[in-house]
Amino acid sequence: MKIKSAEFITSAVKPTQYPPPVLPEIAFSGRSNVGKSSLINTLLNRKRLVKTSSTPGRTQLINFFLINSAFCFVDLPGYGYARVPASVQKKWGPMVETYFLIRETLKGVVLIMDVRRTPGMEELEFIAWLSSFGIPPILVLTKIDKLSKTKQIKQKITIAETLNVDKDNLILFSAKTGRGKNDVWNAVEKLIGIKGLRD
Repeated sequence: MKIKSAEFITSAVKPTQYPPPVLPEIAFSGRSNVGKSSLINTLLNRKRLVKTSSTPGRTQLINFFLINSAFCFVDLPGYGYARVPASVQKKWGPMVETYFLIRETLKGVVLIMDVRRTPGMEELEFIAWLSSFGIPPILVLTKIDKLSKTKQIKQKITIAETLNVDKDNLILFSAKTGRGKNDVWNAVEKLIGIKGLRD
């Protein structure tokens, strides 16, 4: 995908604050600190469009970004181990669930997981939930540059077995090296029905 423009539109906590449901949307979700912001920035060839932080739980709103004036990326709050008050965490679930349930322009969700960590019940329930509502997932394993190639392959197999998915459905990604960037874009383009020019 050739990125001509990428801009922040708005942040929202409830449907009345969402942008008009006109363009196709791809949402990004994952456990806190899995590299979600880095993934989005890498895809868009931007360094700081989406703020990154070493502190889990920085994203506490649903953030909308307009890409090429043709579709939107939606950055969702991370879940699990976020260093925020419990009262804030309790609001995230209903906020995100409402978005998934009513957003007719949502075409798919990129679920981001750290390749070094075996998925837990949160990931399993999340994938099952998406399936029950017919929302296609794009499964991305980040931070692969932190493992040797042998360990990458081993972890990919382990994660595929844990999630009960074909290992070929898991995309290995590194924000540091850019590996997997085109694979993620191919999956996104397929869901939104927009074919872009390769960089």
